Amino acid sequence: MKVRTPRIETGRLLLRLPERADFEGYAAFFADEEAARGVGGALPRGLAWRRFLQMPGAWAIQGFGMFSIIEKSTGTWLGQAGPWQPDGHNGTEVGWMLLRAHWGRGFATEAVTAAIDFSFATLGWSEVIHNILPDNAASIALAERVGSTFRGSARRSPNDGAELGVWGQTSGQWRTFAAQRSAARGTTRAER
Repeated sequence: MKVRTPRIETGRLLLRLPERADFEGYAAFFADEEAARGVGGALPRGLAWRRFLQMPGAWAIQGFGMFSIIEKSTGTWLGQAGPWQPDGHNGTEVGWMLLRAHWGRGFATEAVTAAIDFSFATLGWSEVIHNILPDNAASIALAERVGSTFRGSARRSPNDGAELGVWGQTSGQWRTFAAQRSAARGTTRAER
């Protein structure tokens, strides 16, 4: 399914297609070994540029790819999140990456929630997965916060062979999770 220039707004974020100006933040992410560890590791600027071009290419060829995450109040590029399915991939993935300076503020949860909604509602996917290094506690916690459960293990690619945990959920599970989340928010508001 081809999708043209989608833009998603959440309370604090704008999710949009990657633009040239996003590259400085992207290069900074891949210069940070700890931040980039979960997505294959740090890269020098030239290789980061080549990898940056994957997402605009995915959007052009597949009609979907990861969104740039932009903080609406500042216009700052925070990271990427969204649907991802390269050739030979182990499923329909919603992935994410966030600059370390923005960790722990709920931005990733907000962006990933919107990306999962988009993947089910717009792309018509029947399930989403998240491939996560087994020791990446923060990403595992995020997968659980958005309703995904552990499904088993997989290898990242024939190139590096890193073992990954696969977390995921079906569109039906997402609808149930979203309804429960909405009901819980309503209860919390009513109790105030």
